[in-house]
Amino acid sequence: MTDSHSTDQARPGGNDSSLSANIRKHWVLCTVMVLINAFVAWRTIQAVSGPKAKTAAAAPIPVATAAVTVGNLDVYLDELGTVTPVYTVTVVSRVAGEITEIHFKEGQLVKTNDLLAVIDPRPYEAALLQGQGQLARDQALLKNARIDLVRYQNAYKDHAIPQQELATQQATVDQDEAAVTLDQGNLDAAQVNVDYTRIRSPIDGRVGLRNIDLGNVVPANGTTGLCVITQLQPITVIFTIAEDDIDDVTATMALGRPMQVLALDRSKQRLIATGTLLTVDNQVNTTTGTVRARATFPNTHNELFPSQFVNARLLVKTLTAAHLAPQAAIQRNNDTTFVYVVGPDGTVRSRNITILATEAETSAVTGVDPGEELVTDGFDKLQNGSKVSRKSLPPKGSAAQSVQPRAAPLQPSAQPAAGTAARSRATGSE
Repeated sequence: MTDSHSTDQARPGGNDSSLSANIRKHWVLCTVMVLINAFVAWRTIQAVSGPKAKTAAAAPIPVATAAVTVGNLDVYLDELGTVTPVYTVTVVSRVAGEITEIHFKEGQLVKTNDLLAVIDPRPYEAALLQGQGQLARDQALLKNARIDLVRYQNAYKDHAIPQQELATQQATVDQDEAAVTLDQGNLDAAQVNVDYTRIRSPIDGRVGLRNIDLGNVVPANGTTGLCVITQLQPITVIFTIAEDDIDDVTATMALGRPMQVLALDRSKQRLIATGTLLTVDNQVNTTTGTVRARATFPNTHNELFPSQFVNARLLVKTLTAAHLAPQAAIQRNNDTTFVYVVGPDGTVRSRNITILATEAETSAVTGVDPGEELVTDGFDKLQNGSKVSRKSLPPKGSAAQSVQPRAAPLQPSAQPAAGTAARSRATGSE
């Protein structure tokens, strides 16, 4: 009993000692955690508040440039045209008969009055002979009537016959004269028919495919015809002009100067022929809003073929001393047309321009001065004030250039004067 009581009295003291140890351990852990957090916070603040590294300067943007030049610019109208012969004749027979001779070959060039074919002339020569005989007979009757008239006149003077017989003889003479005139007309008609048996070319030109063979019997004034002859020299091209451009064309025509017209192939790369504007039609087609124009070409070497489609380029006027800029330098947005101009300090500034005319890779513009450098390539990152560096272009004939597609140039005979170009109908800001 005594031992048991002593043990119960000692337990409270043991519990107090264990609790104190736990409390001390807890405070130590808390202190360590606070110190760790304070150290991390101090390092973070030190890293944030420390001196920042200097940002590297932006590198210049590489671009290609080209200078504005001064030159002349030819202003052209580009339209689709059709080669149209001045004369196209379907040769038909004026008389009926059998074809006995053919004197032409298909595709042959013929001159006016060249013999093409012969129709059997024998029926018409017989009719001509009959006419000659009829005329000779009536001429003899007329001669005799005139002799009798003289006799009647002398007898009337001697009061040997009444006046009625003299008047009757005068009427007989008039009747015979009319018969002779009729016979002469029939004879001339028979001669014309004989001439028509020899079919001749009415114009200079080229013969098409023939529609006859030897032995064919052709009708008079048939609808098919023996062949078709087309005049090739000179030849014309008919094309249309938009009604908005009529004033420019007519104003130049009023000056009396010939207006040059170039005929180009379908791809507009090869010059076929050079001619001049002949005339403009007298009314506008209200359906298309265009007026037809005709240009004439010598066609000395038969470069143009009838009914061929060509691209007609009408030289309207020439802009002299124009400021010429490469088309690649011109940029557009919803509001205006502009270019990037490279300043002396190597920075770029955008500048609004007005396009007067454009041809191929060249435009006549206002808003820039000769000698100023314009950016032609590398626009992706450009802004006002951007620093740029000029890219070096590959030398001519290098492999880099040889893979680029190039359009075939115009033939030397058709090259415009240096510094000239044509227009794609661009006036003002686009």
